[in-house]
Amino acid sequence: MDAKQVTDIFVEAGWIAADQADAFVQECAVSGKEIDRVIVDSGVLTEEQFYQGIATSIGTEVVDLDVFDGASQTLHLIPTGLARLHGALPVGASENTIYVAFTDPFNTQIAEDLRFALGREIHPVVAPPAKVQALIQEYYGSETSTLDDVLAQLGENTEVTLDEGANAFNAKAVAQEANAAPIIRFVDLILDKAIAARASDIHFEPFESEFKVRYRVDGALYEMDPPPRHLALPVISRVKVMANLNIAERRLPQDGRIQRTVNGKQVDMRVSVLPTAFGESVVLRVLDRSSVNLDLETLGMPAYIHDYILEVIEKPNGIFIVTGPTGSGKTTTLYSCLRKINTIDSKLLTAEDPVEYEIDGIIQVPINDNIGLNFSRVLRAFLRQDPDRILVGETRDTETAQIAIQASLTGHLVFTTLHTNDSTGAVTRLTDMGVEPFLISASLECVLAQRLIRRICTTCRTAYEPSEQVLQSLGLTPHDIGDKNFYYGKGCEVCNETGYKGRKGIYELLKISDPLREMINSRTPAVVMRQKAIELGMSTLREDGLRSIYDGLSTIEEVVKYT
Repeated sequence: MDAKQVTDIFVEAGWIAADQADAFVQECAVSGKEIDRVIVDSGVLTEEQFYQGIATSIGTEVVDLDVFDGASQTLHLIPTGLARLHGALPVGASENTIYVAFTDPFNTQIAEDLRFALGREIHPVVAPPAKVQALIQEYYGSETSTLDDVLAQLGENTEVTLDEGANAFNAKAVAQEANAAPIIRFVDLILDKAIAARASDIHFEPFESEFKVRYRVDGALYEMDPPPRHLALPVISRVKVMANLNIAERRLPQDGRIQRTVNGKQVDMRVSVLPTAFGESVVLRVLDRSSVNLDLETLGMPAYIHDYILEVIEKPNGIFIVTGPTGSGKTTTLYSCLRKINTIDSKLLTAEDPVEYEIDGIIQVPINDNIGLNFSRVLRAFLRQDPDRILVGETRDTETAQIAIQASLTGHLVFTTLHTNDSTGAVTRLTDMGVEPFLISASLECVLAQRLIRRICTTCRTAYEPSEQVLQSLGLTPHDIGDKNFYYGKGCEVCNETGYKGRKGIYELLKISDPLREMINSRTPAVVMRQKAIELGMSTLREDGLRSIYDGLSTIEEVVKYT
């Protein structure tokens, strides 16, 4: 149970004071104890009072599991896999209702999933989560369900036939299959395994004769054992049901969102559905808030870049641009900057498509092109909200760029991203958009280009001597490297035999100094401007990549691939 959520209930009920609640939440974080144990052990509430308070808050009742009969006729009502997966213990039943004690009584989505899976009403009741978990293990066993188990249950009879002549299909039959218990377990296991593997994206891809499921971990795609082709329709329909999408619409792209709690962590998934020749392709972008550290100091920037960015983000006005391809960590860098300046005396506004991580103290607006709520329209509204700092998720068009520059010239610090290959490319991109060069030179403070490269797994990191041919790919000779060491990952269980675990950033910072402002005003080509920036001391992405190689953090192959 979420400690803050629980203490808020008792504060609102007047059973504990606000300062006590803060102390309890802090003790949970420090000691690792569950909130029920912390409050009961403090003597402020008895165990009976605690669970009665929880039950009252969610409109149900407490059950006494000490008298639970393992031979009861209710255990068969929830299949083994579902009971383990959802932390659900059936403690009673009436005509069309099952009374269920959950390890997380606040998660309403679980009760809804069970209702779909079992075709009966689910009435949640409250009991100590530790007792619920212990009884589930006692009566349902504790071994982890595997995908093979679920596939064995699914059998070969789940295929839903399409009426190709009418280009339609039986929506009712598909919905029924999508909400069948084995399909629910199968999809849940895929999602949970992907999240446990730290996947950033999960791909469900139907082809003519096979159905692929792939994960993207640390920027690389890995394929899991492909499920049978006939499961494509019910599995994809199940994902669409979870994302509240229209399962009957198979001709148009759709976008949705799934929220799950995995191992006590809140995980958001953005869902994109794309119609293809052989069914719908679905990609889930995993936004695991707990796995992203939004501290500027932890991004691994060179000291001089880190220090300069700290100066820039404290300026009263100007534009700070971060560039790089999709998935290069631009958003994480900008969030880290915002976290640094998110103080009580600053008004921070962001326009994002979509809002990826909610941060307390920052007003965040999701873009919605369907109703005309685009970046330029939101940015105009921002200027009437008395902001100090503004984040524009992406500068996509001339209008957004011009408003952003006007905002910076009228006393606001503006953060934004562009899709360009290097730092000087951002200037060219803005002029291509039709922004006057004198406006760019007057407002632009700096451009940070970045890439994410994979880190060598520290468990299996091994030194080696690269060949001359490999060194040539970096433009180096044996003389250049001297006695520097090079490393690679041999592959081990920790990194799933890939040799890599985690990613790090490499950076290129373009400081807009007076000589560069003159070059911008005279529309100097980006190549010439880049050469001048290097003369003035700019370290390129390739050079920062070499630093990562020499420090034993990444490999030559990774740096050559991304720079």
